[in-house]
Amino acid sequence: MDFSGCQLQLRQNCELIRELVADISPEQARRKPTPDDWSVLEVINHLYDEEREDFRQRFDYLLHHPGEPWPPIDPQGWVTERHYNERDLSTSLQNFLDERQKSLTWLATLPNPTLDAHETHPVAGKFYAGDMLAAWVAHDVLHLRQLIELKYFLLVELVRPYNPQYAGDW
Repeated sequence: MDFSGCQLQLRQNCELIRELVADISPEQARRKPTPDDWSVLEVINHLYDEEREDFRQRFDYLLHHPGEPWPPIDPQGWVTERHYNERDLSTSLQNFLDERQKSLTWLATLPNPTLDAHETHPVAGKFYAGDMLAAWVAHDVLHLRQLIELKYFLLVELVRPYNPQYAGDW
């Protein structure tokens, strides 16, 4: 695994996320394509909580606290329990950006982490620190895709009654 490349991806993904939501209004940030979908605001707050309570923390546990139980998380439940969609987008985005910077600063202190350090996960089985780092970077990309889909949804609303279909199939 290219550890420094993963750090670069985390930094670049952060900037892409920032750029994708920079021009979204507070009203747009709360809009959902369907009641079961997430809004931009919910995605950003999810990324914030995952950054501080999941990926960085669990990567640290794998590297430095072998055998200790991981603190419980509930990413799906947090969306409603923590009222993500009632928050302010600019504050939420800044919270995520600040947490990501903490993660990048911390990762920079790990010049040669033992990515083969592992635990037995109740669902995934043998789970390596390298798996966690890979999932961390992939998690960003999955939510970048989600944010792009939300931007398209908002665009379709913006250009109504006209249709962007000529641009190509979505």
